[in-house]
Amino acid sequence: MNPLTCSRFTAPYRWLIRGGDLLQPLLLLLFRLWIANVFFKSGLTKIDDWDTTLLLFTEEYHVPLLPPAVAAALAAAGELGLSALLALGLGGRFAAAGLFILNAVAVISYPGLTEATREFHYYWGMLIAVVLAFGPGLLSVDALLRRWARRCAARD
Repeated sequence: MNPLTCSRFTAPYRWLIRGGDLLQPLLLLLFRLWIANVFFKSGLTKIDDWDTTLLLFTEEYHVPLLPPAVAAALAAAGELGLSALLALGLGGRFAAAGLFILNAVAVISYPGLTEATREFHYYWGMLIAVVLAFGPGLLSVDALLRRWARRCAARD
């Protein structure tokens, strides 16, 4: 095949790849903000009425290995703190790993989940797994710090 014919057939594929490369940082930002919003709202709900939260962790949620009050405090702190880190993309993989664990524990420890709510948790888990696999992306504090560190290293 001559180069002109080859180029004509491969150009659309190259454009598609380039478009995906340009969209990846935006999609990772969207995933981070979506997940952070879900978990942050859940954390706010927990601290809004702490007595009810403690009651739920005592009666409804069966978190393995932890006393209910400890599980409630860790869940609220994790949902608020880790979701803020994830939204910023600061310690992005760390935050995603923590939220992935929180999400998995929620599915395991609450037998009252309906099939529909279980599907939401699976969906959130998949979005978190994408951030775990690819990192928080170029539109994150992690990427900004990485660029800054490279500039500092290049000057030394």
